[in-house]
Amino acid sequence: MSKPSSARAVSRDKMPDPFLPGALVIVTLSNPREKFWGMILTLAVEGLSLSGAELASFEDLALMVKDGEPFTPAVVFFPMHRIERVERDLPDGSLPSLSQRFLAKTGLEPSTVLAPSGRDAGIGVQAGSSKPRPSKERA
Repeated sequence: MSKPSSARAVSRDKMPDPFLPGALVIVTLSNPREKFWGMILTLAVEGLSLSGAELASFEDLALMVKDGEPFTPAVVFFPMHRIERVERDLPDGSLPSLSQRFLAKTGLEPSTVLAPSGRDAGIGVQAGSSKPRPSKERA
């Protein structure tokens, strides 16, 4: 006869980690209180590296990308002592996730826009295309 607790431990070990690099998340921070939406670059004991934007700017971001304006996501590191909560960006019942809303508004996959490739070269993404284009912001 097996113990129920050992069965639960085995099934937990087989579950994939939901917070691997590339996962789209919402991060709640403290001191000061902020929220970020973005894609995990790395998650370590020291903290979380994220490619994304402040949640307060989400609607402006989606509009900017939809209008074809150059966009370079923020690449930020949050030390673990500031992280209050990290949650996957998933739909909640009939409410779409932020990623689904971004896709609906821009026609672009968030993972394409937030991906690290080309970011350091000042690359933006044009709405209606998943191909990067040079940013006009650099002098």
